[in-house]
Amino acid sequence: MTKGTHSYIEDKRNESILIYINGQLFPRQKAKISVFDSGFLLGDGVWEGIRLLNGHLIFLKEHLERLYGGAKSISIEIGCTPEQLADKINKTLEANKMETGVHLRVIVSRGLKKTPYQHTNANVGKATIVIIPEYKEADSKVNQNGIRIMTVTTRRGVSDTQDPRINSLSKFNCIAACLEAEQLGADEGLMLDMNGNISTCNSTNFFIVRDDEVWTSTGEFCLPGITRKIVIDLCKENNISVYERDFQLKDVQSADEAFVTGTFAGIIPAIAIDGKILSQGYRGLLTKYLQELYFQKLHQLYPKLK
Repeated sequence: MTKGTHSYIEDKRNESILIYINGQLFPRQKAKISVFDSGFLLGDGVWEGIRLLNGHLIFLKEHLERLYGGAKSISIEIGCTPEQLADKINKTLEANKMETGVHLRVIVSRGLKKTPYQHTNANVGKATIVIIPEYKEADSKVNQNGIRIMTVTTRRGVSDTQDPRINSLSKFNCIAACLEAEQLGADEGLMLDMNGNISTCNSTNFFIVRDDEVWTSTGEFCLPGITRKIVIDLCKENNISVYERDFQLKDVQSADEAFVTGTFAGIIPAIAIDGKILSQGYRGLLTKYLQELYFQKLHQLYPKLK
């Protein structure tokens, strides 16, 4: 992959990784699930992306809380405790002899169906659990040079249709925004909520900087990002004014800086939005400072193992 917020360096070691599926490990080429799985048939499930850094699964507790909270909200019984799932993750990493520079995807679907039908009474057996670990380091050039964002027409959902705060496998809303952004020549699509306020990007959380203040959405219509919360906390800890509030495109157009956040790449500057160049087309000073604070926090919490 060569551009965007998930730009990464290709690694040949990924050709021989072992993938966990329901208690067994399979070589990448043989890792398969049934066509009757709820995740394949309906996008019925939840997932998390987690990084392995210096032998540590970073912010594992927060990721598992979000995974189990999402599963509970759509009545999926994962079938093991968070501690047991963490053990499955660690054993998968050990089997692959992985220590750092890894991004893994944990996927839980409602499991097998006896026939292709959405009702849960067609399900048989337990939930499907898949763990895909890959050597995947973010391309640091993106964190320095930034991305270009375009506003898209695809709106975020609401809690009484498809709750946008659940990290579900049903990602078509975000995929539609991603496709629209790509057609516009952008790296990410900026999505509005039902009221016309700024919500989020299609795969990252969105922030602007105005007069040394950091603004982000209220969070009502976006995924409760782990990195998003860390950045908000870092601002509070370092006397940077930060606000979770409603704001609109006109506020974005007059912003001094903008950036997005996500588990994979951390904090990425946005240098242009809807063709308007921000911070003279370079990473903004406050964005750079927050990147440094975030890097320091990660390595303080998760130092190299001796």
